[in-house]
Amino acid sequence: DDDVCEYDSTWDTESDGDDPTEGSQSRRSCQDKNRSGWSLNEQWHHTSRNMRAAKDMQNYRRGYPPVGQNLTDDECSEDKMNNLQFYLNKYPSAPDDVYIESFLKEWKNDYKRLERVHSYIQWLFPLREPGVNYMASELTKKEIEAFKNNEDAKKRLVESYELMLGFYGIRLVNKATGEVKRADNWKERFGNLERNMHNNLRITRILKSLGELGFRHYQAPLVRFFLEETLVRKTLGSVKRSVLDYFLFAVLDKGQRQELLRFYHHFEPKDKFVWCPRKIQKQFKRTGTFSWQKPQ
Repeated sequence: DDDVCEYDSTWDTESDGDDPTEGSQSRRSCQDKNRSGWSLNEQWHHTSRNMRAAKDMQNYRRGYPPVGQNLTDDECSEDKMNNLQFYLNKYPSAPDDVYIESFLKEWKNDYKRLERVHSYIQWLFPLREPGVNYMASELTKKEIEAFKNNEDAKKRLVESYELMLGFYGIRLVNKATGEVKRADNWKERFGNLERNMHNNLRITRILKSLGELGFRHYQAPLVRFFLEETLVRKTLGSVKRSVLDYFLFAVLDKGQRQELLRFYHHFEPKDKFVWCPRKIQKQFKRTGTFSWQKPQ
């Protein structure tokens, strides 16, 4: 029961970060795992974990460690910072040819267009990984730092976030903390979420981008909202698996990820919960809280 998924450091003593050598403890604890990611004596009480999701989210949390001959930012000959220029209203999105100010004014509450068009989300929430829009630009480390230091860009990013939250039936009630609640039209918008599961991918991108661009404190409140809706209120059944496989593990703060996993108490059947070790579940049952630390 000490075993954890090799792509998840939530219960390691080491932190996620930019050092690709981190997580050695996790790898050592997984030496006896088979290809499903769990030790042989655990398989009888676990369903399979989405290993592709676990690997993807760990790669994000660790800052996309370089693989093989991938170029670093310093090796790139040119960095036009198209994402930052877009958020400064100096560069239009492609292929839609829309400037950010026009987008924020003209697309807000246009839910049919927000649902139908698929090329804007990579511009609103850029990442250091490719998306389906090949005309969008991937973020670079240099661009991320410049973005974080630009108040106009950050202000517009929050507006974009509020716009997309409204599309999902959610409202941002505290810009300082990131607290969110249901919007007045939540029933209608939740219905759209249930019908169109590609929005799960969009929300994962939003969470990742918030973490990259200086708003990691917005991640946990949004994930908590979806955990409450799916596990406690039993809404958004089509979103639940994405919440547990992707949304939760986009949260960069390890302590917040551990706290969010307390929602397992609302998961049924409990013996099918694969997102934290059984000893952590037992500890929560016994003490009502998580205070996990490896023995010194």
